[in-house]
Amino acid sequence: MDENEMMDKGVIKGLFEQGLMGIETPADLGGSESSFTAAIIAIEELAKVDPSVSVMCDVHNTLVNTVVRKYGTKEQQEKWLPQLAESSLGSFCLSEPASGSDAFALQTRARKEGDSWIINGSKMWITNSYEAEVFLIFANVDPSKGYKGITCFIATKDMGIQIAKKEQKLGIRASSTCTLNFDDMKIPAENVIGEVGKGYKIAIEILNEGRIGIAAQMIGLAQGAFDKAVPYTYQRTQFGQPIGTFQGMQFQIAQAAIDIETARLLTYNAARRKDEGKEFTQQAAMAKYWSSVIAQRVSGSAIEWAGGVGFTRETGIEKFWRDSKIGAIYEGTSNIQLQTIAKYIQKQYS
Repeated sequence: MDENEMMDKGVIKGLFEQGLMGIETPADLGGSESSFTAAIIAIEELAKVDPSVSVMCDVHNTLVNTVVRKYGTKEQQEKWLPQLAESSLGSFCLSEPASGSDAFALQTRARKEGDSWIINGSKMWITNSYEAEVFLIFANVDPSKGYKGITCFIATKDMGIQIAKKEQKLGIRASSTCTLNFDDMKIPAENVIGEVGKGYKIAIEILNEGRIGIAAQMIGLAQGAFDKAVPYTYQRTQFGQPIGTFQGMQFQIAQAAIDIETARLLTYNAARRKDEGKEFTQQAAMAKYWSSVIAQRVSGSAIEWAGGVGFTRETGIEKFWRDSKIGAIYEGTSNIQLQTIAKYIQKQYS
């Protein structure tokens, strides 16, 4: 999938069949009716094998499903959650060419015409968008109100969503990342999620949860690289002994294990607080930031531990390193996470 830069349809089908695409969705709506922490563990485990599959599951569960489950009406939940749990991949459409970290600078517009909304604009860097059937689209219905005009809409691909460009990326290549265009796309008035003008609130709250998912992806990635590289260090012999038994290597391996565990504990703590209904924004930012740092560090070290073999595509270790870089970028850059943490510290001590 990495070489072809395309997600295998059989993998998507398998995720649905295994109940991994509606982890928190109620059982009577086709889901597994489990906890947020369970979703985080699933995302972590998938990333140990392929971070592209992990992020597809992550975005679908922690962003798309959660928005419908948390903000949708009873009728919307009954209509959309079963298909999202059983067959239809979801995509979360917020970022645009001019609005990345400054998400509320979005230029996509929606105007009301009778019983419909007409949407015009573009989205960029949209995960899952090539394979998705259900899309959450954020658009401004009244630019004069600034971010308070932003509204969340739900739509299907056949309503007129255009896939304009599929990006070629450094890592997570099997995960689709596309530019979307909306040209007078007409959707029913009842497809507003939450209230008109409350999309900004949905985006802020949901991305805080999503960051814990990305943290889980990164720790799974780090563990996957670790699990591939460390056994090799005990098989490869130089100077009459396995390279993993040299003290310099031992210390590096031990430090990597500690780093992974610290990131995991930060992530699980943020998930626990979310499940318990406690404030978790600062903890989510800490988990996302530190896990992305550790993912890059450990996967990079794993390549070096395996030497020339690690640098080739044969082992798959180099793929973990390529996949790790995105952790510092999407769902809030590392600088955004540090800024969030600093604001909470300032609030506490000033």
